[in-house]
Amino acid sequence: MQIYNTLTRKKEEFVTITEGKVSMYTCGPTVYHYAHIGNLRSYIMEDVLEKYLRYTGYDVKRVMNITDVGHLTSDGDTGDDKMLKGAKREHKTVMEIAKFYTDAFFEDCKKLNIKVPDVVEPATGCIDEFIKVISALIEKGYAYLAGGNVYFDTSKLEKYYVFNDFKEEDLAVGVREGVEEDANKRNKADFVLWFTKSKFDDQELKWESPWGLGYPGWHIECSCISMKHLGEYLDIHCGGIDNAFPHHTNEIAQSEAYIGHKWCNYWFHVLHLNTNSGKMSKSSGEFLTVSLLESKNYDPIVYRFFCLQSHYRKSLVFSYENLDNAAAAFSKLAAKIAQLLSQPAGELDREAYDKLRSGFSAALDNDLNTSLAITALYDVLKADTTPAVKLALIEDFDKVLSLSLIAKAKELNSKADSGEELPEEIKELAEQRKQARKDKNFALADELRDKITAMGYIVEETRQGTVIKKK
Repeated sequence: MQIYNTLTRKKEEFVTITEGKVSMYTCGPTVYHYAHIGNLRSYIMEDVLEKYLRYTGYDVKRVMNITDVGHLTSDGDTGDDKMLKGAKREHKTVMEIAKFYTDAFFEDCKKLNIKVPDVVEPATGCIDEFIKVISALIEKGYAYLAGGNVYFDTSKLEKYYVFNDFKEEDLAVGVREGVEEDANKRNKADFVLWFTKSKFDDQELKWESPWGLGYPGWHIECSCISMKHLGEYLDIHCGGIDNAFPHHTNEIAQSEAYIGHKWCNYWFHVLHLNTNSGKMSKSSGEFLTVSLLESKNYDPIVYRFFCLQSHYRKSLVFSYENLDNAAAAFSKLAAKIAQLLSQPAGELDREAYDKLRSGFSAALDNDLNTSLAITALYDVLKADTTPAVKLALIEDFDKVLSLSLIAKAKELNSKADSGEELPEEIKELAEQRKQARKDKNFALADELRDKITAMGYIVEETRQGTVIKKK
């Protein structure tokens, strides 16, 4: 398997530290709000990576954190703790917010067929580990106390900017968005390992430490949680590209300063999901969540399919038109598989099976090229072989793709067998809605959808037509 390593900026053969085993760490959510679908693109692609490693025979242990304290609104260790901000917004305690949005995150993951990692650890459960590592960094001369906070001293490193060729002036106030002056820092690139009451008197969550009552910085959390569960040597670390700097850069700095050797061999970064107006975020434009897509009658699995049609190292542009295209393609796939299920299965030709399966593996061996893997799925459907071979391969591929295609096809056949006929009034409203969407009259389209819904039906649109089903 070849995988692009952000650390070396090139594709490399994936070789594990321990033969047959993979230690894998993925940055988890900061649970102060719902995850938007841009966040979830990263988790989908990490899910595909984990499942493909298992598919090829590796014993994978995947660990993910839950950030429930310490993540500030600025890269420069300034602004509110995001968890405190969420608590103020909803007039709840931080722990109530953390519980609600952690549950919401995993509910979204379930809808998108994203596997729960083997270990999920909230930051608030590892305070002793943070204090131990920070204390060691101070003893080794890599950290210092100033203004009540503990900072990592980046000037002690031979090389700090490991992912990007940043210069110190790039971090200057007024040059890089989100960076404000912190007079306590010896160097602009230094970052906080531990905050104390002198920094945030209104912080709800605080713990006793050798440096005063306080709480951990965001960056120390992932290093400690990873080392706690996966040891001092890590095969692969994953996250969104926006985490590469400063978060992952800081993780490498503090981890390797603490353990005294190279920490992680491969870095896997997923590029942004953009809208036509730029990068998707919680603060810009419509807050796009899985629940919002569902409210517009999109199956969440269609969004997963949409993501898999593009390579993880390419920015992906989201629009409802693009999602409609994916929905149409997905519906056609399910319909073709439904036809296969209704045919005599025939013999399982092992030679044909192995040849078609090799195309799928070759695609994913090539830096997890899910777009080519989807092409391999279409190749199966077009192949001159028996339904038995095709259905076996579709089921096999779905161990990685997780699109539930067989289940969707069976659902289509079940509806067809029921012989359910739509009332003419519903058909007419559906056609009007189709035209409204084509005319980009979305207000009318929503009004027509509400009429159909009120009559006891669900609308699922594609550019090619409208699918209606009884509630």
